[in-house]
Amino acid sequence: MTDRTSPISMNRRRFLGSTAATAGTAALFSAIGASFPAGVFAQGAGPETPTAQLGFIALTDAAPLFVAKEKGMFDKFGMTDVTVTKQSSWGATRDNLVLGSAGSGIDGGHILTPMPYLIASGAMTQNNQPTPMYILARLNLGGQCISVGKEYADLALSLDTAPFRTALEAKKATGAEVKAAMTFPGGTHDLWIRYWLAAGGIDPNTDIATIVVPPAQMVANMKVGTMDCFCVCEPWNEQLKNQGIGYTALTTSELWMNHPEKAFAMRADYVDANPRSALALTMAIQEAQMWCEDTANKEEMAEICARRQWINAPFADVVDRMKGNFDYGNGKLVENSPHQMRYWADNASYPYKSHDLWFLTEDQRWGYLPADFDKAAIIDRVNREDLWREAAKELGVAAADIPATTSRGVETFFDGKSFDPENPDAYLESQSIKALS
Repeated sequence: MTDRTSPISMNRRRFLGSTAATAGTAALFSAIGASFPAGVFAQGAGPETPTAQLGFIALTDAAPLFVAKEKGMFDKFGMTDVTVTKQSSWGATRDNLVLGSAGSGIDGGHILTPMPYLIASGAMTQNNQPTPMYILARLNLGGQCISVGKEYADLALSLDTAPFRTALEAKKATGAEVKAAMTFPGGTHDLWIRYWLAAGGIDPNTDIATIVVPPAQMVANMKVGTMDCFCVCEPWNEQLKNQGIGYTALTTSELWMNHPEKAFAMRADYVDANPRSALALTMAIQEAQMWCEDTANKEEMAEICARRQWINAPFADVVDRMKGNFDYGNGKLVENSPHQMRYWADNASYPYKSHDLWFLTEDQRWGYLPADFDKAAIIDRVNREDLWREAAKELGVAAADIPATTSRGVETFFDGKSFDPENPDAYLESQSIKALS
């Protein structure tokens, strides 16, 4: 049994209480569209059920779900009764996944990559009851940002948080609180902002309070001074800048180039009962990702994302960064940024097991998972890259565009640290700031 005074228990209690597209890609998309008439699989039977209840959070990395729905890609593969429903927070997403569609919840959808593991293990569920989950695809690489309030404009913050540390210490000396906002404990945004802070000597467990704020509420909370910095996807960083409330310090691919981000995940019982339906959903998502990657579609994609039923944000807050053009709001301007979100290029869709291993290792680092957590076993249960491969082959994706192995190899971060999937313990040992003792 976990010690209730340990970082693991404390984090659990705190959470539960707060609860460049190429011509080749375009050609492939065109060829796929010509090869698959509506509702037909190549050389196989159609889905067991045409129905699925999917959830999403109002973020631009959910665009493949929006596009698959708007462009009829779910219908095309026989999934003619797919509902895509906005969730109010990642905590609500978790709760609705635990309920499942039989309990008026959801079967799957857009999710922070670590969440299926935190749900499947029971680490972040009520009463620590596990709900088996599968990851069927990655939805994107990169595309998140860390933003700070305008009170820190003179610091022109970027990768180096040492000046931020000094400013925070001065603010705390006046008796004021300092807070960093993320969207779900142990999720991607939590891990990015913790990595950034810790790399500059700011301990996110002791030097600043980390708080949970739903993505769509980030800007309003920064406006009233709830937090000093936050990490979230677009369009909320751009909106913060456009409203003159703060600025973008960095995009998260500056921390880790082309890092994995969101996933397309489903309850395991849905997939086990309806394997062809799960395959059809994955194929629709993959095709939508190809469409999203195509530069020619970016403006239309921004218009789709901005619609009321999806993100419900001004088009101007969505379009520029979706097209790869970043005005950080601090004088830094980058056009066609190498750090823009990827939906299909660079194997963005394939769910590397090595990436899931990094997330679980980081969740151990910060006390969300115990030190003896069996990472390899749960990855083999949750990560269904085999189904991704099957879907890609059905879709006609070239063998050269399907990764040969489940590991992307050694990953290197902006501060010189590296993560070798063959030796995750060495990575943990290299980190001087961590909750894990």
